[in-house]
Amino acid sequence: MRGNKRFLTGIIVTGMVSGLLTGCNGEMQTAERKNIKIGVTLYNQYDTYVSQMMAHFNDYAAEKEEETGIAINIEVYNASDSQSTQNDQVKEMLSDGCDVICVNLVDRTEPTTIIDMAEKQNVPVIFFNRELVEEDLERWEQLYYVGAKAFESGIMEGEIAAETFRENPEVDKNGDGIFQYIVLEGEAGHQDAIVRTEYSVSTLIENGVEVEKLGYAIANWNRAQAQTKMTQMLGEYGENIELVLANNDDMALGAIDALKSYGWEKEEWPVVVGIDGTDVGLEAVKNGEMAGTVYNDKEGQAEAMLELAYALSVGGDLSNLPLDNNKYIRLPYEKVGPDDVENYMK
Repeated sequence: MRGNKRFLTGIIVTGMVSGLLTGCNGEMQTAERKNIKIGVTLYNQYDTYVSQMMAHFNDYAAEKEEETGIAINIEVYNASDSQSTQNDQVKEMLSDGCDVICVNLVDRTEPTTIIDMAEKQNVPVIFFNRELVEEDLERWEQLYYVGAKAFESGIMEGEIAAETFRENPEVDKNGDGIFQYIVLEGEAGHQDAIVRTEYSVSTLIENGVEVEKLGYAIANWNRAQAQTKMTQMLGEYGENIELVLANNDDMALGAIDALKSYGWEKEEWPVVVGIDGTDVGLEAVKNGEMAGTVYNDKEGQAEAMLELAYALSVGGDLSNLPLDNNKYIRLPYEKVGPDDVENYMK
């Protein structure tokens, strides 16, 4: 339920009330601060999930300003899928005097330049949503990550698909007792995409569902690309497709766009499952176009990142934050189906 997110936020806020007035050396740092500056760079500002997360990040920052009386200035940059552009943006944010940098990495395997620049100027970095390699996060004590565990979303996606297959015999359109499926995958070589795909399929099998892979396509988390790829696979596999496992909601919706263009009635569609619980994804679950999605708590992550950035900026006590290994804040995923989807909608 969405209440879990508010419970986490309650932990953070309660801890911060007692901790924010003293810095690492016990000094009254927040009393001296009138404003803080947070720099944010996004791998792609048009990513639906990321854009919705940032909208809540800004809203929550406004609430935090009212609570503390300290102005929170947020500078947001769009890296447009270019790691070199993102590196330049971080350099600019450091020159502008940002107290902390929040990075939605373009390339999770290439954080070295950003880490080196930030460490040289002693500015903390919070990576979010796109998890970097663990060894890189351990390179400096002022590096953090806010997100979720990708394998959990894959497991839950597989569970949704398995439950649908067991409870609705008609989705086995050819009656062979096998779930014929295709995959719409995020980026080539991207850890989250690989893990989501691997665990969704293995979970189906572990739940006693026999499966057959017909094909897969890389659609880069993008709805339009997914529509194109799905159209191609419909031309190749047609009604043999009984299940679409999409690494995110946008690609699931792209598959649905292709199905609509193909002219099939909804009853003829394969089962479509997504991940993220974006506003449009939740709407598709509500209207029966998607069998379900896996809610990736964008509100909880936005609030956790803001609280961490605030504490780092004012010298707050990080021991009051739910940090795992002093590095990670991870929020759990949740399965969403037609019966409870309205609990997750605005």
